Amino acid sequence: MFLEIEDVLTPDEVAELRTLAARATFVDGRLSAPHATMKDNLQIDHGDQAYQASSKILATALQRSEAFRNFAFPALMAPPLLTRYAPGMKYGQHVDSPIIPLGARQLRSDISCTVFLNDPESYDGGALAVQVGTRKVEFKLKPGAAIVYPSTTLHEVTPVTRGERLAGITFVESHIADSFQRELLYELDEVAALEGFNISPENRNRLQYVRANLRRMWGSS
Repeated sequence: MFLEIEDVLTPDEVAELRTLAARATFVDGRLSAPHATMKDNLQIDHGDQAYQASSKILATALQRSEAFRNFAFPALMAPPLLTRYAPGMKYGQHVDSPIIPLGARQLRSDISCTVFLNDPESYDGGALAVQVGTRKVEFKLKPGAAIVYPSTTLHEVTPVTRGERLAGITFVESHIADSFQRELLYELDEVAALEGFNISPENRNRLQYVRANLRRMWGSS
C-alpha cells in the first residue's frame, strides 16, 4: 500500500530546502551504498552544515504530518537526506537495505519515504517507479508532497534526461513491522475517524477494543 501526502512541506520550507541545496556540497551517492552498482546520484555531504539544517526541516515536517504518523506508525526515523539527480543520473531497480546503522543502534527499514522538492515540469524522467506485480507505478509529485511506501518493494528512480531532480529521502522503523498488519490497522483507524459519532457508543467501544488489542498484539515497543 502506498500513501501520497500533499503539502508535507510548506512553500517556505520548500524554498528554504532549495536554498540550502544550492549552496551545499553534494557527494557521490555510492558512498553510502558502495556495492550498489545501479546507483548513480548525488547526496548531500554529511559534513556540510546544510545537511543538519535540511534534515531537521524534513524530519520536523514529517513528524507533524498526521497522515504520515497514521500510516507509518513510526517508532524510529532515519535522518532525512537530500538527494540530487542531474541529467543522465538514475537509481536502477533495487530494494532498500533492511538494516540501516544509526549511531549506536540499527534501524529496520519497514517504510521508505520520498519528499519531492522540484516542480515536476522542470525536469524530465526522475520518476519513482515502484514494481507492483508485473507493472510499475510511477510517482512524480509536486514540490512539498511525499510518497510513503513499504521498503520491501522493488523500486527505482528513472533516468533524468533534462533538468534536475531534488528530493529528500528517509526510512522508518514502524511499531508494526508487517506491512499487511500495518495496512489493516491503518484502515481500521481511518474508518473509526471517518465514522466518528455516527457509530453507537457501544459499537465505537467494540471497534476501539479491536484496534487497541490488534496494535498491542502486532506492535513493538
